[in-house]
Amino acid sequence: MKRVACTFLVDTSGAILLQLRDEHAPYYPDVWGLPGGEIEPGETPEQGAARELLEESALRADGPLRLFVRQDLPEHQREKHYFYGVTRATQADVVLGEGAAMVFVPAAEVLGRPFTPGSAEVIERFLASPEYASLR
Repeated sequence: MKRVACTFLVDTSGAILLQLRDEHAPYYPDVWGLPGGEIEPGETPEQGAARELLEESALRADGPLRLFVRQDLPEHQREKHYFYGVTRATQADVVLGEGAAMVFVPAAEVLGRPFTPGSAEVIERFLASPEYASLR
């Protein structure tokens, strides 16, 4: 079972940072997801989420990341931890470290695209959550 951590990074307009995985991704190429990846040995899920966010976008949340939900996907051999945080960064601050694109997407334009397994359901829940509302 692979342990994965990813982050909903929300900018001041409420847009969410999404990553378009490239054709070289070892899992689920050419689909959208959140910045994130496998948790390394010795890391907590929160540490893994923060590290992956920095590696893939050169961004950090303005405060601590908070756990939104943990999701088990046994059919995909994944345990996913979804964190959220806010940033004053803009698209101009993003440095693409991995994937085909890393973009802040307005909430109304997030859903309806192909996502990594489990992500669309959690993203929809997040957008309707009090946690997301508190960041806007």
